[in-house]
Amino acid sequence: MGRSRYKILNEAYPYFHTLTVAGWQPVFTRPESVQLLFDSFIWLQENTDFRLHAYVILENHLHFIASGSQHSKRIQQFKSFTARQILDLLEQRKATTLLSYFAYYKRKHKTESHYQFWQEGSHPEEMKNDTMLMQRLAYIHNNPVKRGYVDLPEDWRYSSARAYAGKDALLPIVLLN
Repeated sequence: MGRSRYKILNEAYPYFHTLTVAGWQPVFTRPESVQLLFDSFIWLQENTDFRLHAYVILENHLHFIASGSQHSKRIQQFKSFTARQILDLLEQRKATTLLSYFAYYKRKHKTESHYQFWQEGSHPEEMKNDTMLMQRLAYIHNNPVKRGYVDLPEDWRYSSARAYAGKDALLPIVLLN
């Protein structure tokens, strides 16, 4: 089976992405691991034309909508950097159980690393029209509500729903109209 990663065909449109931790392991339960994601998104926004429009981070995956040139490259940079930083954090914390899972999920052909942090691919979905864009935005923001974590989307700390509700958000975004 071929890889499905980074199929960005038209950079004129924003893309909806899902990134999943290998084996659905719950890594984003601690603020310091989420902060590594935030730091990477911020770096991309400050140093490239990457624009983050919406996001939600749950314990083992994240969804986001982003746009910009060289989009495939930016997603690859994000995944590579965050994987290395989070694995380093886990090694520092001596999180041997999680590290053993990530060693187990590593593909045999990947000889440059000991671990597989992210599942292959980012499942990009081109947002060709406003209807599709608004559906994905609602999906992102309602994900924690659907899981029963909060009653209102803007109550989830790690979501752009806060910015869309006019509240202070933890991560800068470019709002969709």
